[in-house]
Amino acid sequence: MSSGSGQRLVNVLLVGGGGREHALAEAMCKSARMGTLFVTHPGNPGLAELGTPVDVPVSGKELYRLAQFCDREDIGLVVIGPEDPLNEGYADELSRRADGTRRPVFGPGKAGAQLEADKAFAKQMMRAASIPTGDGRAFTDYERAVEYYGSRQEPMVVKAAGLAKGKGVIVPDTIEEGLSAIESMMKREVFGAAGKTVLVEERLQGTEVSVLALVDGSNILILPPCQDHKRLLDGDAGPNTGGMGAFCPAGSVDDAAMRLIEAEVFVPIVDALRREEIDFRGVIYAGLMLTAGGPKVLEFNVRFGDPECQPLLARLESDALELLLATAEGRLDEVDVRFSDQHAVCVVMASDGYPDSPRPDDTIKGIDAAESIPGVRVHHAGARVVAGEVRTAGGRVLGVTGLGPDRESARVLAYRGCEQIRFAGAQYRRDIAKSGAGASR
Repeated sequence: MSSGSGQRLVNVLLVGGGGREHALAEAMCKSARMGTLFVTHPGNPGLAELGTPVDVPVSGKELYRLAQFCDREDIGLVVIGPEDPLNEGYADELSRRADGTRRPVFGPGKAGAQLEADKAFAKQMMRAASIPTGDGRAFTDYERAVEYYGSRQEPMVVKAAGLAKGKGVIVPDTIEEGLSAIESMMKREVFGAAGKTVLVEERLQGTEVSVLALVDGSNILILPPCQDHKRLLDGDAGPNTGGMGAFCPAGSVDDAAMRLIEAEVFVPIVDALRREEIDFRGVIYAGLMLTAGGPKVLEFNVRFGDPECQPLLARLESDALELLLATAEGRLDEVDVRFSDQHAVCVVMASDGYPDSPRPDDTIKGIDAAESIPGVRVHHAGARVVAGEVRTAGGRVLGVTGLGPDRESARVLAYRGCEQIRFAGAQYRRDIAKSGAGASR
């Protein structure tokens, strides 16, 4: 089957059900090459509108059934959004066709996913590749971790080494708070298995930015820098969250800094992965601190950030499907990639009680009114349809993105969109993309 331009249509399987995946689906569906988009999480109202639900169980324990589905439906590209299925080996299994050929998968295999799933492994990789990062030590023994932390003169950052939904980083203001964080992770197991190993790291000072790159096994394509806001409340107060908003581009990173980040971070980490014989195809996300001594890596992720994905894709002018397919097929050097000169700001609207105990099942009103504003787009994250109503179903419910000629215009549009949307207990920061907000850690 071919598109009107004569190119072969591509059936796509999208794994994941959050705001990031809604944004990815929307971007890919603009492509003339899109055949049928199949989605694993049709409970997301945005994905339900754009895709066809898979008709097999979606489980790491029954991946063979999803692989059989891909063969039966002639899936030409698998796009894996979240970190959990990457760590469970979805890419490894779904890349194998029944006839022995390789199916293109956007997202690394289990070995590459360890760059995010195991922060101790990532720290070792950074040291071996001479990538600038903060000093740190990993601990599996609670008493040794406490002894080390208690001997420090200044509070250090405490990280759960495993996957903790973006919430496993504690930035204490005192030694006592740091010791309490270690106890909560290792003794009380607030992050489950993710906190069995903790990383105690130097607290870096500076401006925090997110730089993402597409990697096709050998080629690297650096994407425009983003800046996100992790803390729950205005003025960077409150607990860390999965992300309360983001904007793109981040004005704190100039061309010279981007060249330095490419040379000192991305090239070395891709070379290190290749030395380990890890064929990495997907996104490497570098969380960076721009310190007085230059950029230093806080962490690596192996997928698009959420909500960074939303403002990033809002500015993409090229064919998103072709870009992801080229990454999966190892031909990034062949594609033309263009981003708009406009600015994008995404504000996350969260449920009452987020992040500790988000309340579900509140009716959401006003999404259509928000999207009627030119330049505003709403992506569903923790939302579902019940009896014909869109209701809350998770902590971070919606991402409201504004696109404008400058950051302030985009910011104004995003907040105009938020003002149209109503649900009981809705909470969102009022200072996303405001000068000075979310700038340090």
